[in-house]
Amino acid sequence: MAKRDYYEVLEIERSASVDEIKSAYRKLALQYHPDRNAGDKTAEERFKELGEAYEVLKDPQKRQAYDQFGHAGVDPSAGAGAYGGMGFDLSDALRAFMRDFGGFGDMFGAEGGMGGRRPDRRGGDRQIRLELTLREVASGAKKKVRVRKFVRCGTCAGAGTTSQSGSDTCTTCGGSGQIRRVQRSFFGQMVNVTVCGTCRGEGSIVRDPCTTCGGDGRVEGNETVEVSIPAGVMEGNYMTLRGLGDAGVRNGAAGDLIVIFVEKPDSVFERHGEDVLCDLPIHPHQAVLGDKVEVPTLDGKARVEIPPGIQSGKILRLRGKGIPSLRDKTPGDQLIRVVVVIPTKLSAEQKTLYESLAQATGDKPPKFAKGFFEKVRDAFTGS
Repeated sequence: MAKRDYYEVLEIERSASVDEIKSAYRKLALQYHPDRNAGDKTAEERFKELGEAYEVLKDPQKRQAYDQFGHAGVDPSAGAGAYGGMGFDLSDALRAFMRDFGGFGDMFGAEGGMGGRRPDRRGGDRQIRLELTLREVASGAKKKVRVRKFVRCGTCAGAGTTSQSGSDTCTTCGGSGQIRRVQRSFFGQMVNVTVCGTCRGEGSIVRDPCTTCGGDGRVEGNETVEVSIPAGVMEGNYMTLRGLGDAGVRNGAAGDLIVIFVEKPDSVFERHGEDVLCDLPIHPHQAVLGDKVEVPTLDGKARVEIPPGIQSGKILRLRGKGIPSLRDKTPGDQLIRVVVVIPTKLSAEQKTLYESLAQATGDKPPKFAKGFFEKVRDAFTGS
């Protein structure tokens, strides 16, 4: 089963701070801790998943690698196209939890609510799909893409107003951005905290809002972004470009741009991890006598030697002519599948020559080695 996105596992935004990551992990880990869910295998798997995500995202270097290359960036056992597990088991998850939250109060103390926290002015993340040719994948590339997103309003320079009057404190919430209501019942009282609907949690209201953006400080627009693609990326790999997503509300921080790579089908090559495969059609006389022929490669052309007597389907190999590994840049190989092409139309001269060849080789067809299914059949029949 494919791994889930670590941010999704912890139920946080990609822009989450270290403290937010820690808080989200603590809350969910307490919920799914084995001591609170004895015998529940689903909760145990969730607890392990949370621990694995937390160990990556709390570490700045691991998080950067994950943001750029996904699971392949933090999994030393994963080759290109393989997203293997990190080997993170229950004991690892328990150690991670006890290391950071092992205190008695952390484990069993009361959980304080965040209660109506003000909304972040940060812009949202944008996601785009970027198509790459196999040659761009092999060599790396720089591409300019046009992104539709929220950009800073040019009229008010992102302030939300063109005047110097600034903003007024919201009279509904008194500047807190929250509305608190006390609800009483037979069992006592409970404080219900909600976001102020008048100022939308900001605590203030802009005076003289900009007529272009309506006081938001941003408008829909386009921006050209240059993306540097490292050699060796695969279909589904992605990069996170910090601060290139939507502009924030009234000069708040910008969101991120997530670029997902898509490989275009190639007319000559098939990709198999770091190796590439192409077909080489040859004439029967080349297969019989051998030859030296020119073949296409990802970076030009190369000559290969066809040994005499080669069979159709035989694979020849050009070392180092494949795609570099995303991790250590070691190139794969180019595999060349020989395909003997049988002529369907013959001239009178060619037909005479083939008839002479048939007489010289005899009428009996060549013997073939037993195939797999024939061997299985013989094993059952005892022949």
